[in-house]
Amino acid sequence: MLKSHTMPRAKAKLKTQIRAVDLKKIKTVPLAGRKSKVEIDLTARPVQAGGRFSDFWRSLPGILAARDLKAVVEKIAAARGSGRPVVLGMGAHPIKVGLSPLIIDLIRRGIITAVATNGAAIVHDFELAFIGRTSEDVAEELCKGTFGMARETGLYLNRAIKKGVNDGLGLGESVGRAISAGKKLFPNKDKSIFAQGYEQKIPMTVHVTMGADIIHMHPSADGALTGEASFRDFKLFASVLAGLDGGVYINLGSAVVLPEVFLKALTVARNLGHRTENITTVNMDFIQHYRPRENVLRRPTLRGGASYALTGHHEIMFPLLAAGIIESMDNRT
Repeated sequence: MLKSHTMPRAKAKLKTQIRAVDLKKIKTVPLAGRKSKVEIDLTARPVQAGGRFSDFWRSLPGILAARDLKAVVEKIAAARGSGRPVVLGMGAHPIKVGLSPLIIDLIRRGIITAVATNGAAIVHDFELAFIGRTSEDVAEELCKGTFGMARETGLYLNRAIKKGVNDGLGLGESVGRAISAGKKLFPNKDKSIFAQGYEQKIPMTVHVTMGADIIHMHPSADGALTGEASFRDFKLFASVLAGLDGGVYINLGSAVVLPEVFLKALTVARNLGHRTENITTVNMDFIQHYRPRENVLRRPTLRGGASYALTGHHEIMFPLLAAGIIESMDNRT
């Protein structure tokens, strides 16, 4: 039986004793000749009670996130001023935190020219238009086995999708048309992003992950029709991105689905020969995730353009962005 032998560790010996450095030998440089990141002209200014939003906007510091927020506003204003698109990609959370009226307002003003969402967005949009409230207590309903089982949500949305597919429409347009046409059924249809998008005739696309949305659990669900409707929307979205050069794409609160769809649709547009290098991409979320960082910000702008990460709660950051855009656009007229 072989015996294992361990090699003795060598002990390094210092040739000289370590002594403290002599700071008297340090070479300094004049402050005036050094580059500095912060200047007095960039710092914030106090605001007065009763002031206008424009006063507040000008009071923001020109540093880090405040600087980027202002830059995004100017990019959007410049894009729309030159007739270039501003596309909003979003998850469902912006609807759940009350941003629908602001998104609708930007659509009506002609600032947002297309909207792309995940499948959950049509659920919350529908429920707000139908009954004026949404977002159930998932934990409580899950324990009872009734999570996602609201009868009308599944029935009417699946019905709208089926009718829309049969009429040659995509998913977003199908839902938008149904809500827009249902004046009695949808007393709050003016709060529906999809209805307003349909009425303003802008592309409204929905990119579904099968099995991820509550309406997929209902007896009225048809996977083939839902898939066909969403696939039509993917091709429409690729067409939207084919014209994005000089425009802006905003990813609002989608960590996985929209960043992945955006990357694939942009690839299709470029593969078909459309120039889409001079673009501005923006990611707005309260955590900067991997996919938005790579698929929205870094990779699409490697050959040109600009990208910005705006970190913060949607219910605070997006109203600031919207107000800044309106202020900037007003100053350009």
